[in-house]
Amino acid sequence: MNHAYTGGCACGTIRFEVTGGPIVMNDCQCRDCQRRSGTGHGSYLTFPSRAAVRLTGEARQWEVTGDGGTVKRHAFCPVCGSPVYLTFPAMPQLFIVHAASLDDPSRYKPQFVTYLASGHAWDPVDPALQTFEKMPPPAASSG
Repeated sequence: MNHAYTGGCACGTIRFEVTGGPIVMNDCQCRDCQRRSGTGHGSYLTFPSRAAVRLTGEARQWEVTGDGGTVKRHAFCPVCGSPVYLTFPAMPQLFIVHAASLDDPSRYKPQFVTYLASGHAWDPVDPALQTFEKMPPPAASSG
């Protein structure tokens, strides 16, 4: 049985429910993810269909252009400031949630790490995970 992925911000203003499973789960050590998370990496679940997402609450958004020129639109709660999800204007079908925003974060199982070249010794990577110095080919990535 496939249970929906649910979650939201720390104060409950923003909530999401996604039916179906993610196409990829990854950690990203790029500087953008480090700054946004306040840690050494960001952890993400990428879902293939925005149509499978039920979203409540009004998020604030801001955009940043990644190393490869891809624009990422970050969404966060205007009340508590928690990052909740992000989207790519060039790929509007994708919906990416922060692993820590899940009601059950244990459902997050990272498959690989991107931007290892930007990582820090104080944020070690699980040696069992595949790593990429930058962004891997499109078939393997989303973070």
